[in-house]
Amino acid sequence: QVQLQESGPGLVNPSQTLSLTCTVSGGSITTNRYFWSWIRQPPAKGLEWIGYIAYSGRTYYSPSLKSRTSISRDTSKNQFTLQLSSVTPEDTAVYYCARYSDYVPKTFDYWGQGTQVTVSS
Repeated sequence: QVQLQESGPGLVNPSQTLSLTCTVSGGSITTNRYFWSWIRQPPAKGLEWIGYIAYSGRTYYSPSLKSRTSISRDTSKNQFTLQLSSVTPEDTAVYYCARYSDYVPKTFDYWGQGTQVTVSS
């Protein structure tokens, strides 16, 4: 059973960098055909995909957030990390890490429980 757990500060000052880590257990983040994503949900809005780091280490980001986003990984700890720079109150959201499987039915099959991040001074 794969488990994902987000961790990081719940409050970030405007203009600073938001940093969250997802710790994965029950499976390796280097296993072929899995993509490790960050997704967020602002208050009263739908889910927004932020980006992923693939099993190969390749990254891909949402065009709308690309200029502020960086996703990296530590394979020795089986963790991957989101950094979102120059945050504003519009970045306030519940942030999720999730695994996307490229095996049929090609879906996000495991999710973390989510962590609330508030951007405020």
